[in-house]
Amino acid sequence: MQQMLLDINPLPLPTLENFLPGRNAELMHTLANILSGKEKERFIYLWGNPGCGKSHLLQAIVMAYTQKNTKAMYGCAKNYHRFCVDNAVDCFVIDDIDYLDAVGQAELFSLYNRLREEGHSLLLVSGSTAPVYLNMRQDLVTRLGWGLVYQVHELTEEEKIYAMQAHATDCGYTLPQEICLYLLRHGRRDLPSLMMTLDALDRYSLVHQRSITIPLLRELLQVNS
Repeated sequence: MQQMLLDINPLPLPTLENFLPGRNAELMHTLANILSGKEKERFIYLWGNPGCGKSHLLQAIVMAYTQKNTKAMYGCAKNYHRFCVDNAVDCFVIDDIDYLDAVGQAELFSLYNRLREEGHSLLLVSGSTAPVYLNMRQDLVTRLGWGLVYQVHELTEEEKIYAMQAHATDCGYTLPQEICLYLLRHGRRDLPSLMMTLDALDRYSLVHQRSITIPLLRELLQVNS
């Protein structure tokens, strides 16, 4: 049973509503305007460090399009095979384009040109760095820089602590700051992983009828290591 504690509750599906904006308020405003039809730019490139929330935002846009009964396609270049080009698609989303090989880059270049000349669809892609620093074919890099480009900023440590403590309050318990700091020093720092660990810690404390403390957290992490 203890081995399964971290697997009981799946992570919530990514939406714009459950993404904490932090320093990304302008980006969130732009994405909301795209969904409402107020923003007409159809080419957007997001970049940032691992764990900043790029994939969350890309998947959230796909979900939002799907909920509007419009067709959206999500692909991750890490497990890329081939892009499916369909004129009926309203939103093309491609994550981690740094991983595209030469064939994949050529296909993305072709897709960009076709959408620019003929299409109505949104093209939303992400990478690890700003377009100018991508190690990719130059004509594709140039096109990626033509649209809107946003850096996705990771939450600060203070913002993550606030988010964790607010989550704990919503779950009915008080989370000491020392627990937050320990998790930030010794665990995965992305917010979904932090929240999943907090949920597991809450259940673990209830199962064992013990208060939430650093020793209890260490014990949980050791059980699930």
